[in-house]
Amino acid sequence: MHMIQILLPVRDNAGLAYEESVFQAINTTLVETFGGVTAYSRSPAKGTWVNAERHELDDVIVVEVMAATLDRVWWRRLRERLEAEMRQAEIVVRTYAIERL
Repeated sequence: MHMIQILLPVRDNAGLAYEESVFQAINTTLVETFGGVTAYSRSPAKGTWVNAERHELDDVIVVEVMAATLDRVWWRRLRERLEAEMRQAEIVVRTYAIERL
């Protein structure tokens, strides 16, 4: 089993909040494809990183699904689509192996 997480920014690069419909569409895609999704959206996570010698701050929503297999091509295409639609240089999609207990 794999846990796949997507770190989605709450605001665009101009600081404007994305419409709720953006996140609903992502959730719908994941539910239809994987049968369920968990979104941690009530308290966005705080991200900080260094970009070109300056600190960047970002609020992100973590969206995750569990999948029996990992289709890397499907996930890469989703990441690329989200980066284009949300006008982001990078959206992090990460995975790790899990064991259901």
